[in-house]
Amino acid sequence: MRTITVEQFLTELAAQNVPDEHLAFRCPMCGTVQSAADFIKANAGKDLDEVDKWLGFSCIGRFTDAGPHKKGTPPGKGCDWTLGGLFKIHELQVEHEGELHPRFEICTPEEAQEHMKQNTADQAA
Repeated sequence: MRTITVEQFLTELAAQNVPDEHLAFRCPMCGTVQSAADFIKANAGKDLDEVDKWLGFSCIGRFTDAGPHKKGTPPGKGCDWTLGGLFKIHELQVEHEGELHPRFEICTPEEAQEHMKQNTADQAA
């Protein structure tokens, strides 16, 4: 388990060098990379403020009816995983004021930028 401070969390997100709606996280269950733009597209909320509560905590598949992850299925579809359940498979937690908050892994800058390119290409099509 990797534990980081809020400051480290924000620094890692800033290193992605993408607009806030494209900050990317990876679901620990299915491996799907996702951003606020994905949640907005899935009608989980109309803007970043509304979807922020899901980002890095619940998989996009919860909003696209992806269902449970099936072992061996490649990432991309999403699943119904959330970090609010009984099982704790996450590998990242953020410490804030003495409390630990589970989070999906933060994607690398390259992954976030590629995901943003894919999202903006999908919107243009």
